[in-house]
Amino acid sequence: MNALVYFSSRSENTHRFIQRLGLPATRIPLNDQERIRVDEPYILVVPSYGGGGIASAVPRQVIRFLNDEHNRARIRGVIASGNRNFGDAWGRAGDVIAHKCGVPWLYRFELMGTPHDIDNVRKGVNEFWQQHLRST
Repeated sequence: MNALVYFSSRSENTHRFIQRLGLPATRIPLNDQERIRVDEPYILVVPSYGGGGIASAVPRQVIRFLNDEHNRARIRGVIASGNRNFGDAWGRAGDVIAHKCGVPWLYRFELMGTPHDIDNVRKGVNEFWQQHLRST
């Protein structure tokens, strides 16, 4: 099972977070011409963009990935990163995706996350998949 699918910009903050998690993960490519297709349920990990605005919160590569009905049908939850400088809007991509895809927003972390975030997400992802497997 692909536990996680993630997007990381050139800053690599989300990529570093995923590496520190040590969980199976598939990366959505930066290159607009490259596409991926996910065949199993996954949790999406995504950075938030645009200074907290709704219209630009979700990276275009993630929008393209989720516009593929095959990929969208397999999303089970979302984890968002962001910057607390955006106040209430930090991690807004998680709000947008959770609402549009009808999945739970599981967690948010700032930039590359802290060791506490890593522990929380690792534990939360494992618990989420255990519950998901019991309910299917």
